[in-house]
Amino acid sequence: MANIFEDPKKASRKTQLFEAGIHALENDGWQVEKIPGFGKGSVRKITKGSQERIVSIRTTQDQWIAFPRNDAGDAWVTLSDVDAVVAVSVDDKENPRFAQVHLIEGDEMRARFDRAYQARIKAGHSVPKKRRGIWISLYDEEASSPVSRVGAGAGIAHKPIARIPLAEPGLPAEQEKKEAGHAGTDLRPLSISDAKKSLSMFLGVPEESIEIIIRS
Repeated sequence: MANIFEDPKKASRKTQLFEAGIHALENDGWQVEKIPGFGKGSVRKITKGSQERIVSIRTTQDQWIAFPRNDAGDAWVTLSDVDAVVAVSVDDKENPRFAQVHLIEGDEMRARFDRAYQARIKAGHSVPKKRRGIWISLYDEEASSPVSRVGAGAGIAHKPIARIPLAEPGLPAEQEKKEAGHAGTDLRPLSISDAKKSLSMFLGVPEESIEIIIRS
């Protein structure tokens, strides 16, 4: 799928989509919290009354989402650990105007990814290893052929809990807001641990999958 970090606007929009997911949950009555000591940046604890759930917030700008298999190949990284998935997608791949936020049960998403994984193996496809993702489409109807359609359609089966307008990345007003937010702040030394945590949150990947190499 597309590498969003080749385009600064897409990188900015990823942050917007993630924040839209949190905003939608809060508007739906959930309290959203980071989990102390939990290295997976996309994962949050959400609480509403007596309900407490662990969710993974996944963003997409091409309307496909991915989870990788673990190193042993017997479970899904992150997906196997959560109660639900918050899938946040643009409404249109070419001209996105809204973030569409879907709340999907973890068991259903695991079943969809299991079907997709097994179908690709059965079809003789080379499946990604070493924490590279298997991708499924949110908005295509699920079908047995082509094999890429197996597991698809979660965004069709579960209507959005929210549609949130997207700002255009790079507009002067947005840039001004960013600059105002950073006004008066001083640069400070950043440890490797802090850098990994920040990258984990921004990229939505586990800290342990990030390697930082320093050359002098």
